[in-house]
Amino acid sequence: MDILIVGSGGREHAIAMSVSKSPRAGRIYCAPGNAGISQVAECVPIGAMEFEKLVSFAKEKEIDLVIVGMDDPLVGGLVDEMEAAGIRTFGPRKNAAILEGSKAFSKDLMKKYHIPTAAYETFDDAEKALEYLRTADYPIVLKADGLALGKGVLICSTAEEAQEGVKTIMEDKKFGDAGNRMVIEEFMTGREVSVLSFVDGKTIRIMSSAQDHKRAGDGDTGLNTGGMGTFSPSPFYTEEIDEYCKKYIYQATVDAMAAEGRPFRGVIFFGLMLTEKGPKVLEYNARFGDPEAQVVLPRMKNDILEVMEACVDGKLDEIDLEFEDNAAVCVVLASEGYPLHYEKGLPISGLERFDTEEGYYCFHAGTKFDENGTLVTNGGRVLGVTAKGSDLIEARRHAYEATEWVQFANKYMRWDIGNTIMEL
Repeated sequence: MDILIVGSGGREHAIAMSVSKSPRAGRIYCAPGNAGISQVAECVPIGAMEFEKLVSFAKEKEIDLVIVGMDDPLVGGLVDEMEAAGIRTFGPRKNAAILEGSKAFSKDLMKKYHIPTAAYETFDDAEKALEYLRTADYPIVLKADGLALGKGVLICSTAEEAQEGVKTIMEDKKFGDAGNRMVIEEFMTGREVSVLSFVDGKTIRIMSSAQDHKRAGDGDTGLNTGGMGTFSPSPFYTEEIDEYCKKYIYQATVDAMAAEGRPFRGVIFFGLMLTEKGPKVLEYNARFGDPEAQVVLPRMKNDILEVMEACVDGKLDEIDLEFEDNAAVCVVLASEGYPLHYEKGLPISGLERFDTEEGYYCFHAGTKFDENGTLVTNGGRVLGVTAKGSDLIEARRHAYEATEWVQFANKYMRWDIGNTIMEL
């Protein structure tokens, strides 16, 4: 079967790699893709939000399955457009992708269906938000309602910080229209865990857990980013927690979306906080996490196309997900200055070793070939260096060893990815 993957980052590279290993895969295309994805798929110069061009391309190439990797086209309704053209597509329709597209919607859903989450209030008026904050407890969390590349969340320790946060989100519109509405919620403490799942509208299958590192600097300091590294599985995600989440969070979310007339088919990402009062939902995403996909998918034993088709066809109950009994760690190599200002077009070297070392992967996030055919940086997050090991400690050692193989000017990374597992 011929496949079209929509997206251009490390997540889409991980998906493309998994698809390429399937015996069912024929021609693989990616729009727009990147330099790394071009090694396993034919990249086509169509943007992820150019719906009309994407549909035309899929029809012209007689694509059998479209896989939408990114949040923007999902929330914008690309799945609906593809299905209207008779093209089978993996991912939630627009009315279900709102689970990620609107934090206010997802919080209201959790409240209505008694899914554990932080207490919150929603505002579309800055003055009313400021009035609420005058009597609030601190620290407190401000969230832009819409999509903000994973950066629209501000943790405020004081009333002054919160007032500035309202100005940033709702008045200065730092995150664009995503800040037209804002959710203010209680600050929760505990371990964060990411859990990805496949869903077919009624059945849910849980993937291996992971743990992301969002802040730019060591020790979880600095600005929020799209993710500086991750590991899988999380040793803090115990069997007891898994049982609780299956009972009160996972299936409850799938059932709630169905009850609302918004059946969800695709991937639900559960961002969890393991609090003293039990696991609570921090956020939902309507697609694979990035960089979580880079440590979860290499460990999955199943044929990814078989699983995705089961989601599309409502037959996920016939699938048993299996994962290798090992671990994986991903360290993101970024350009110095990310996530604010950074240089592009810097030559990259040293990647050839990943082709010969088993259990090592280099997922491209922001790369391209320049006019001379040289591989260069093309974004803030450049590469996701991933390695497997028999356990998390070995995987972490392998990943950091592999970061030394790669060279480009202004290379920046965190040195404490997975440090928490060393404390166990």
